[in-house]
Amino acid sequence: LEAKAAQHASNLSCIMVTYPSTHGVFEAGIKQICEIVHRHGGQVYLDGANMNAQVGLCRPGDFGADVCHLNLHKTFCIPHGGGGPGMGPIGAAAHLAPFLPAHPFSDHKAEKAIGPVSAAPYGSPSILPISWMYIGLMGSDGLKKATQVAILNANYMAKRLEAHYEVLYRGDHDRVAHEFILDMRDFKRTAGVEVEDVAKRLMDFGFHAPTMSWPVPGTIMVEPTESESKAELDRFCDALIAIREEIRAIEAGKLDREDNPLKNAPHTVDAVSGTEWPHAYSREQAAFPAPYLRAAKYWPPVARIDNAYGDRNLVCTCPPMADYGL
Repeated sequence: LEAKAAQHASNLSCIMVTYPSTHGVFEAGIKQICEIVHRHGGQVYLDGANMNAQVGLCRPGDFGADVCHLNLHKTFCIPHGGGGPGMGPIGAAAHLAPFLPAHPFSDHKAEKAIGPVSAAPYGSPSILPISWMYIGLMGSDGLKKATQVAILNANYMAKRLEAHYEVLYRGDHDRVAHEFILDMRDFKRTAGVEVEDVAKRLMDFGFHAPTMSWPVPGTIMVEPTESESKAELDRFCDALIAIREEIRAIEAGKLDREDNPLKNAPHTVDAVSGTEWPHAYSREQAAFPAPYLRAAKYWPPVARIDNAYGDRNLVCTCPPMADYGL
């Protein structure tokens, strides 16, 4: 970084850095990173996406960041995606205050301020009260404990899984932050299994797969947060360990490389209860790979689909127009 910053000092604008890293580690040199960029005339934008590992423990401003946004959906309980939108405050150092957006209903009237960037000066009034109530109910001690438990949960799961999967990155003291990456890439060579097969198989255990192939292709990123019980964390770990045993069975030749529970996952109730069962493995292994599933089973509504084809092509499953009687 020192060499690159010096090389481009004449046109160095800024650097954006996520802390902790999306690789699941606390960057020990975060202060040095900020100092190097500042020394060569740049600014530092700190991505606050991973504040769930910082609240109550550290402050982005102390690292030397000039700007930092807080993702309320990741740390302060607002909905996101289908229940979105994503939003949150953006903190800036004092020297950047004159350049912040203004708004007709805001007291911020700096001469160099740009125009409004949102309809309301502070974002959505239907979403912000959720974070306000969460922060108020948790209090400073509760928020700090949530951060500590999120980090503890991630390290607990990484420790349980390390004998079965490679934890791709670790920080100082051989620990991870609030999330960690499991490397699945070598399974393609040893068993013909890809990360998508593991993700689909998790559905048979009743789990929606964690983030897949981000930030590293062929991996799964696990971020347990502080919200799940230890029993749920253990169920998830047990599912991944059971899947690893199935991969070992493929590697040993006990399961076929093409006709196996991973390649055919997920298994629907129609497939399992049908008259014909064309697979070499049992219906029980397909649908009930863990004992608890007999008491509480989530049945995937559809079997394996071609994700890439669906992303690139519109596939209509509607009845033909003739059926509408038009």
